[in-house]
Amino acid sequence: MSDISDSLTRADEQHFTRPIPKSAGAQMRYLLKQLKSTKSVAAALNISQRTVERYIKNQIKQPKPALAARLEAEVRRRWQPLVRKRARDKAARTTGLVIETRARFGFTAAPGTTDDGRMRRITQHLPPEYAARLFAAQDAGAAESQLRQIAAEGLQEIYFKDNGARATSLLVEFTDIDYVDFAF
Repeated sequence: MSDISDSLTRADEQHFTRPIPKSAGAQMRYLLKQLKSTKSVAAALNISQRTVERYIKNQIKQPKPALAARLEAEVRRRWQPLVRKRARDKAARTTGLVIETRARFGFTAAPGTTDDGRMRRITQHLPPEYAARLFAAQDAGAAESQLRQIAAEGLQEIYFKDNGARATSLLVEFTDIDYVDFAF
């Protein structure tokens, strides 16, 4: 399960200026334009090259639910790359991002404190440096655990330590994610 990565991708979609193509034929034609050959489209969707050609010519109009889901996911992943890049660059340089999550936060702190892990709902603005680190890690294909660690570090510094004003020796563990959403 890739909660953080999927949430970052969903946040990208909030910046789209046009809706993705609706029909299967239009989606296939878009993928053909992006991938340059019916063979590569067929490989991306795990279908035959002839099936791709039939969708492009509108000889087949209704894909099976599994193919429809794969087709829409591939189109969404490639839709408006410049708009997506512009929004990410702005978040990484100037605006940062907002994380909203409900997860278990545990702490490593001095013995005898009441810092046992518990479910918390947190909405926090993270500065641009954390946005840049998250985007760079996601683009490099980082594992979910690495993305989770970056998000935990951001919440640790900004939310729990209040930018170094308190709890300086606190280390945060970000586990049992119920949900996580990003906005930028």
